[in-house]
Amino acid sequence: MSEKGVVQEAAPVVGVAGRRSLILAACMMATFMAAVESTIVATAMPTIVADLGDFHLFSWIFAAYLLSQAVSIPIYGRLADLFGRKRIFFAGASLFLVGSTLCGFAQGMLSLIVFRALQGMGAGAVQPVAYTIVGDIYTPTERARVQGFLSSVFGISAIVGPSLGAFLVEHVSWSAVFWVNLPIGALAMTMLAVFFREQLHARAPRIDFLASFLLMLGAGTLMMALIQGSSLSPWLLAACIVVGVAALAVLVRHERHVEAPMLPIRFWTNRVIALGNFGSFAIGMVMMSVSAFLPTYVQGVMGRSAAVTGMVLAAMSISWAVASAGSGRVMIRTSYRVSAMFGGTMLVLGSIVLMTMVPESGPLWAGAGALLIGLGMGSCNTTYLVSVQAVATQRERGAATASNMFMRIVGQSTGAALFGALVNIGLLHFAPRAGEVAARLMQPALRQHLAPAEIATLTSAMAAAVRNVYVVGAVVGLVVLVLGARLPAALGPTTTLDRGRP
Repeated sequence: MSEKGVVQEAAPVVGVAGRRSLILAACMMATFMAAVESTIVATAMPTIVADLGDFHLFSWIFAAYLLSQAVSIPIYGRLADLFGRKRIFFAGASLFLVGSTLCGFAQGMLSLIVFRALQGMGAGAVQPVAYTIVGDIYTPTERARVQGFLSSVFGISAIVGPSLGAFLVEHVSWSAVFWVNLPIGALAMTMLAVFFREQLHARAPRIDFLASFLLMLGAGTLMMALIQGSSLSPWLLAACIVVGVAALAVLVRHERHVEAPMLPIRFWTNRVIALGNFGSFAIGMVMMSVSAFLPTYVQGVMGRSAAVTGMVLAAMSISWAVASAGSGRVMIRTSYRVSAMFGGTMLVLGSIVLMTMVPESGPLWAGAGALLIGLGMGSCNTTYLVSVQAVATQRERGAATASNMFMRIVGQSTGAALFGALVNIGLLHFAPRAGEVAARLMQPALRQHLAPAEIATLTSAMAAAVRNVYVVGAVVGLVVLVLGARLPAALGPTTTLDRGRP
């Protein structure tokens, strides 16, 4: 995968194992900083909306962050290959921290949305570059183990975020949920500045600004259609789709004829990278089936409290962290294929458990399904990332890592849009007149004012609608299993890279 004319950066110089451990700790802190943002902010959102008003803009608090993060990830990954990991990480982390600071000072919903977009644009660099740095300083065999630790940070953040957010809102203020990351980010940047060393060539690299613009335009408009499609007018939705597809088509044509492409098209001709990226897209979809729609079932259908929902979701977070750490050992002893197929199997089994769930099953049944899906997410996420990094050259590892993470975010957005449509269609089919009052099932204070017959009708309709989500989730999990089975049988952290190339 060599490329004539692309600036080649030298391998980072890392003196002793102790220094590598400190760099890994800094990257884990940076990953936690970006990962915890969504969970901690979600906990504080009711208080923020009550203070700032403009409830109709509520969804944009999350959409602005996700959109700007998604479209910037591939660009940051390529820039890290051209200018060096440290420079791009510092630029992105600084932008993230500035955005976080400004969010805490927001005086209205519109300003908060703008600052969240700024925050997301910084987050687009933090996670992929941190993963790339770890990929640089460890050998493939070591990488399988340490990337698992890094991936487990997502599970930890899902547990810590809601509790920390609730504490800060209750005892400090909602602004503190944005400011809590400031010392973490400052410490991570300081540690990387002191301990991480890389040697760069003096020749100034070329930046493909046109490709960057086309990527942001194409990915941004299509992500907009996925995330906000239900709230856009038909004409605006169609315009987003047309503009997005056209921009990406022009991007592909442009990238085929430039000397140093921003997003190398040949990534998609490499068997391992293509399988890893499509696999990440699929697991992103399955993840949304749990994180976005299992709370609807537990609270709306089962009538349980938000605290019970939190414990159910914690089952996925804990098993995700455990599987992320354990998958490294599995890869080393067997292969990427075995680890990915195990993860795909868990996704299928977990979706089947949730698909067979009924209102009388109780939260333990829901937690069991979430736990199995967490095992699948942890195994697949780590396996696909490590395998993609293994077959990419060092000077393209940043772009390859970013492409993998970008596809997972696109999968999450696609899953949220698709599963949301399935639930809405299901409710319309099973209880045509229930749409306006279905939301009352989620609030205990409002639920008690509904008649028993009405509750029975609504819960039955919602259970059937959400079951469709897990039917599709099982199919997507099966796709993940098939993609994992397509990985080269002999390829693993201890094998040579040539064996994994098509």
